Amino acid sequence: MTPRSDDAVRTGRWLTLDGTTNTRDLGGLPTVDGGQTRPGRILRSDNLQTLSEDDVRRLVDEIGLREVIDLRSIAEVLMEGRGPLRAVPEVTHRHFSLLPERGHHTDVFAVEEAQAPELPGGWVESLLPRQVSEEHDAEPPAVRSYLGYLEHRPENVVGALRALAAAEGASVVHCAAGKDRTGVIVAFALAVAGVPDEEIVADYALTAEIIDALVAKLALSPTYGQDMDRSDLARHTPRAETMERVLAVLAERHGGPAGWLAAQGFGPDEQAALRARLRD
Repeated sequence: MTPRSDDAVRTGRWLTLDGTTNTRDLGGLPTVDGGQTRPGRILRSDNLQTLSEDDVRRLVDEIGLREVIDLRSIAEVLMEGRGPLRAVPEVTHRHFSLLPERGHHTDVFAVEEAQAPELPGGWVESLLPRQVSEEHDAEPPAVRSYLGYLEHRPENVVGALRALAAAEGASVVHCAAGKDRTGVIVAFALAVAGVPDEEIVADYALTAEIIDALVAKLALSPTYGQDMDRSDLARHTPRAETMERVLAVLAERHGGPAGWLAAQGFGPDEQAALRARLRD
């Protein structure tokens, strides 16, 4: 499978903001029936903690952002603290960690309000997406990690997509880098919308174009800096074959992302609602 290289599609979807490096719109992608995904519905991004006032204005007033889907772990949310969008009453924040969590917080944003929040036990181990699925030992580490999200946190994969389907206005899905956890949720959303696999893979791999700047940004963060080795960019760079393999495994074992979702209770009606968000 060879990702597309159409320059208009590859470059026209980036949203240049002061405080993010990896923000782009899921609109403008072709679908299997000859249609196209709609811009201004769902964005994908890296961490939103460093948005400027102008960024917030553009997102909320110009793009119509009304929902943030935060895929970070509880520890990440607590360590990073409140981002500027949390002060905007029009924007709803929803949290769906894709990592196995230690601790029992049920409302991470409420816990975040405390002056000295208590971090979950073992937060260091759960900080970044390294968990793997034992069921897929033969797969490359990145593939195992992505399949691990589906194995360990299926309810949050479905929850994130359910929130996207029900939202009004624009939504943004993000994690720390906007490539791994975000990449999996976005792949499911695009698949449900009828975007072919090669386009899903191309969207996933697009982060490689800005990986230098992305790693440099994360390296400055006290939360993520210890994990960022700027001399080893290859370790952080998304590879097309990773998403190709994830989609292949889903096709072989579940009939594709839609089949996996249906088995988790996210059936035809909800899939149609998510498709409508991106298409109609």
